[in-house]
Amino acid sequence: MNRHKSDYPDRRRFLGAAAMTLAAAQLGTAGAARADSADTHDSFASLEQIDAGLLNVGYAQAGPPGGTPVILLHGWPYDIYSYVDVAPLLAAKGYRVIVPFLRGYGSTTFLSGSTPRNGQQGLIALDVIALMDKLKIRRALFGGFDWGSREVAILASLWPERCKGVVCVSGYLITNRKVTALPLPPKAELGWWYQYYFATENGVLGYTKYRHDFAKLIWSLASPNWHFSDATFERTAAAFDNPDHVAIVISDYRWRIGVDKGDPQYDDMEAKLEQGPVVTVPAITIASDFDGANAAGTAYRSKFSGTYAHRILTGIGHNVPAEATQPFAQAVMDVDAFG
Repeated sequence: MNRHKSDYPDRRRFLGAAAMTLAAAQLGTAGAARADSADTHDSFASLEQIDAGLLNVGYAQAGPPGGTPVILLHGWPYDIYSYVDVAPLLAAKGYRVIVPFLRGYGSTTFLSGSTPRNGQQGLIALDVIALMDKLKIRRALFGGFDWGSREVAILASLWPERCKGVVCVSGYLITNRKVTALPLPPKAELGWWYQYYFATENGVLGYTKYRHDFAKLIWSLASPNWHFSDATFERTAAAFDNPDHVAIVISDYRWRIGVDKGDPQYDDMEAKLEQGPVVTVPAITIASDFDGANAAGTAYRSKFSGTYAHRILTGIGHNVPAEATQPFAQAVMDVDAFG
């Protein structure tokens, strides 16, 4: 789960994130978007595999091959099925929708056993660029939440020529580790408990053994009004059986808090990201109850310099594409119209 909406520009602005998480069930639902367990679709129209970059990528595809490409990225602990109802809505409007399993999830695997199982910031964006190149997609619309939102912002800021527009849940999530290193008051730090747990060897063993129960707990905490069914959860939980899943998750969270320094070959990219690059392409940001006091979006407004809109969806949690399918799909179509 990406709680790094507070990383930039000042992590200390967003106090109370932990209190919000623990008390989220008491939040009002006025103006609520869809927040129930009634999936419209059980599966995607097409699941495919392709070698791209360092990976053999598993991805869902829907819509006409000649349609405007839309690439949708999930986060942790979620998978492509967060978009199982979004994809057909966009496909029906003529978009070519591609939803890849991120590295360490589902059927996406590394081509070489010697490649480091690295989850640091930006590498998923590089994976997406490699996938686009292999699929001969020059430019696409992007949407994402959690890790996916972070990577969408990275794609838009470092490769704007490949982005027609972006939809970012929880706003600007590019991590600034210098800011992340600053301490928060204890009540706010409570919301980051899993990151500190993952920094320990006990956390590695615990997540390896209990990742199913761990993920279900996170789903409940992050989306207390989303009454997902056991079948909905189990469909996604299968993606965590990937042989590299634990390593990628641990790497990602350890890198964020400085326990893992990352791969030096990506230092130049990380140096650019540490500067908090501005997203210049058309953008729509979406906030939910999960974002707490940051839902207004004012803290990251300056990070989007192109045509821009901010939307607040109440009564839903972190998994916005699943909990608010129609509003998320509409945001993708609207940001396309911006261009």
